[in-house]
Amino acid sequence: MNKIRLFFVLISILAATVTNAQVSSVTISGMVKNKADKSAVPYVNVVVKTEKDSVFVAGTVTNDEGRFSIANIKPGNYRLQISFMGFENKEQPLFVGSLSAFLDIPVIELQEASTVLEGVTISAKASDVNNKLDKKTYSVADNISQSGGSVLQSMQNLPGVTVQDGKVQLRGNDKVTVLIDGKQTALTGFGSQTGLDNIPATAIDKIEIINNPSSKYDANGNAGIINIIMKKNKQDGFNGKVGFTYGTGSLWVRKENLPTIRPQYTFTPKLNPSVSLNYRKDKVNIFLQADNLYTQTLNKNEFVTRNYDDGTVINSQLKRNRNTNFLTTKAGVDWNIDEQNTLTVSGMYGSEKIIDRGDQPFFNGNISQRLRLWQFLEDELKTTAMATAAYQHKFKEAGHLLNIGFNYTFHREDEQYFYDNYLPSSTGTDAFKLLSDEQVYDFNIDYIKPLKYGRIETGIKLRNRSIPTNMDFRPGANSVLDMDAGGWADYKELIPAIYGNYVFETEKWEAELGLRMEYVKIQYNVNPNHSTYKSDGYNYTQPFPNMRLAYKLNDNNKLSVFYNRRVDRPNEVDIRIFPKYDDAEIIKVGNPALRPQFTNSLELGYKNTWNNGYFYSALYHRFANGTITRISSIVPGSNLIYAIFQNAGRSYNTGLEAILNQKVSDVYSFNINGNIYRNQIDAFRVQNLYPEPNTFSAAQQTAISGNLKLNNTFRFADGWDAQMTAVYLAPDIIPQGKIMSRFSIDAGVKKSVQKGKGELFFNATDLLNTMVIKRKIDGAGFRYTSDDYYETQVIRLGYSYKF
Repeated sequence: MNKIRLFFVLISILAATVTNAQVSSVTISGMVKNKADKSAVPYVNVVVKTEKDSVFVAGTVTNDEGRFSIANIKPGNYRLQISFMGFENKEQPLFVGSLSAFLDIPVIELQEASTVLEGVTISAKASDVNNKLDKKTYSVADNISQSGGSVLQSMQNLPGVTVQDGKVQLRGNDKVTVLIDGKQTALTGFGSQTGLDNIPATAIDKIEIINNPSSKYDANGNAGIINIIMKKNKQDGFNGKVGFTYGTGSLWVRKENLPTIRPQYTFTPKLNPSVSLNYRKDKVNIFLQADNLYTQTLNKNEFVTRNYDDGTVINSQLKRNRNTNFLTTKAGVDWNIDEQNTLTVSGMYGSEKIIDRGDQPFFNGNISQRLRLWQFLEDELKTTAMATAAYQHKFKEAGHLLNIGFNYTFHREDEQYFYDNYLPSSTGTDAFKLLSDEQVYDFNIDYIKPLKYGRIETGIKLRNRSIPTNMDFRPGANSVLDMDAGGWADYKELIPAIYGNYVFETEKWEAELGLRMEYVKIQYNVNPNHSTYKSDGYNYTQPFPNMRLAYKLNDNNKLSVFYNRRVDRPNEVDIRIFPKYDDAEIIKVGNPALRPQFTNSLELGYKNTWNNGYFYSALYHRFANGTITRISSIVPGSNLIYAIFQNAGRSYNTGLEAILNQKVSDVYSFNINGNIYRNQIDAFRVQNLYPEPNTFSAAQQTAISGNLKLNNTFRFADGWDAQMTAVYLAPDIIPQGKIMSRFSIDAGVKKSVQKGKGELFFNATDLLNTMVIKRKIDGAGFRYTSDDYYETQVIRLGYSYKF
């Protein structure tokens, strides 16, 4: 209870800065006709004025077809004045909402007259901050304390986001779908998340967090969606930006290595050159973004103590020195064929080279005798190529769109492992090679039609995905490899989907109703000689509804309620049949019998805004069937632990999230983001088949956990900005155990130079070197504790120049 009280006290004291996504301006459009013969009336004056004091806001005239369009109108209540010589003036109220960027007014009919009346007014009270409460957008450039790192590192400071084991969590849940420019790609995983720690943040413009996705998004990812928006300039002429960042980490040894281990990385260099180029003239816009991120990292430094029921105690350390070079390049062309048709063709190429050199010694309980030393070299090359074509047709009404897209992705995973196994009386050498080629074809059609009080969205999508994989084991003397678990496997996925979404908005009410229907067919064909697993698969047709209803108490206060149903389908690596030996005695294996996890989510949100800040809170509840998790077990006569994916039954997550943001002065602003939740995993019983059948059962687990983000931002004179961020993660339950609390502080400064064209920054992550991952695991016949002192403290210095 003391920890819970302390948690709430901290929530009331600490502070951070964020920018929420919103529709700040709307384009209104419509058509004017002659009431008598229904013919279009060109050159009609259409004027927007404020109701209260008749101040002119905007105006235009209709074109030859009687159509008009007025941009940059703030959400609020207005009146519309339509006038033309020979016709009676017409005046009508107009409500401009914040849910749609486009508003289509029903046809306006003018009555012929002998006199011309004076104009009509439109009035409005437009809120400076007003959004749907389901999506928040953050600029990477504003994250000073994490500049120059990876996308994963940039996300650590975002409200509601935590990072654990290289994965992003939203509200304590890692079932997050990560998109790049609104699309799933092999860079970040299809239906999962991978590689975020190697994508340079310099390539990113904004990050969107969508806690309650609508039906237009794929149904995968019950915790929500993170959309990474890459940089793309559209200024006229030739322009661009170049930058360079240098950093170093692992500044000292945090815990002494066990005896006989090779030295761990210290003072690890990080180099990140980047360039962004753009050329726009007439109807053509050409763009290029290229980044190279080279890092040396103490990727893992985990100390483990295992205790078995027979009294055996084993101490080990897994240390992994990693060299990574990740090159990403995106280029393309936008062709504005005419005012109504646009074609964009782009390509992305990524090459990630990873070299891991690892040591893992095993000692007895008092570390007086080395039982074994496992040393390995991993040589991995990941290659990704993506081609995209997107066509957009703009109908005559503003915001009335037809989008057609095609996306092809190729991703190769080429891994080689080499192991030296030092036993007390002998030495053996093992090796294996994994080759996986992934191909994905995506085709989509999306249609958007603005209405007077909202819009309709509908579309179809088709995905065809295949991943043939081959594992070649190469045993040496005293081999520990399971030769019968190698061979080939072939993953095939077919997903057609159709969706419809209706958005409605009045002065007081907002509503969004959607339904997505997905058919999924998965087939996983397995080498018939595999020692344990056989070919498997599944298919289903399922509805995924979403609903949002909001009531505007006034211009500054809004209540919203959300509901959606989503799914987490096992990814190919989750069902992959080959044992993974990156830890010599805790071996990870997939499960072809794994099935999807379906989740229902409910949320009640409230937002209050004022001139220099806002308060946002959300009460949420999620309940899942078929919860996907790893279950660790042992088999008789062996100390090896096998961690295998299973469906562990029902789980629940209930919590409260709150964000308070305040600009105190032109110099200082603060924000506080707190999230407290209750996790529950119901009792379950599963059977691990590998390497031989064994049953595991667990009683119900519950825990109250949460996290706290603090952020202080300072904007000084002469172009100086500073930021300090603190993150606290409370203890939480994990299947079969618990993860302990974590805490870190980041800080950074930046300076605008060269008349605003240049920028210098300096920052440091985990200033106090306090971020350590500590776990406790309880299994049948064993238990273990682990402390991972991986590299978290990094200092960086960077420079960029715009031209």
